[in-house]
Amino acid sequence: MKKANYGIDAPGVIYTLLLISILCAGIVTYAWFYAPATVPVWLVSFALWGGGICFVEGVLMVLYSKIGKFRHRDRMLKLYKIRGNEQVLDVGTGRGLLMIGAAKLMITGRATGIDIWSGKDLSNNKKALAMFNAQVEGVTDKVNIETADITKNELPDNSFDLVFSNLCLHNIKGKDQRKVACKEIYRLLTTGGTAIISDFKNTKEYAATFDELRMDVSRKGPYFFDTFPPLSIVIARKIC
Repeated sequence: MKKANYGIDAPGVIYTLLLISILCAGIVTYAWFYAPATVPVWLVSFALWGGGICFVEGVLMVLYSKIGKFRHRDRMLKLYKIRGNEQVLDVGTGRGLLMIGAAKLMITGRATGIDIWSGKDLSNNKKALAMFNAQVEGVTDKVNIETADITKNELPDNSFDLVFSNLCLHNIKGKDQRKVACKEIYRLLTTGGTAIISDFKNTKEYAATFDELRMDVSRKGPYFFDTFPPLSIVIARKIC
């Protein structure tokens, strides 16, 4: 039986953390068993603590990818009372986790996912795999998947009732470009529509931009128990 696979977030970061922890373990092992008198104590201490921290962070990131992000997706979906007739956009959809989660709640509505498919942000990040997951989850008739950059896209104005994004906007280089992304999200929302944006940094920046656009803005989090790095959520409603 085929199963959906939503990948590992930030695989390069995880590999780097685990590699550092292995190298640090090698230093400690060498100093302990082979040359206790020649390796400086400060280096052993640094390797022990630094390696331990990197290992724990790497493991926590894997746990988030395998367990935590599903809980966080459900948390985000519950922040808006979905009726089932909405047009939903998932910015940085990756393998479709939020898009598919929203599509499962649709009756006559539809969920659209857009991405530039960067492998740095998600392992094996491909449009075809997002579509595969949609097929496995039984929602192909309720989704659209497009290659598009939120900072420069051709999606029509006022076309979505709800816009989601998780761990995406921080990847946009430069504060000005991230501001453009927030303004594009505003442009795409219908009046009365809501943006729910989750990230581990820059959430105050996103909130400030939405506030400048006279949206009704609130923030939740950070959530330390089941996300790593701890994620916060910006909720912004377009009122005019």
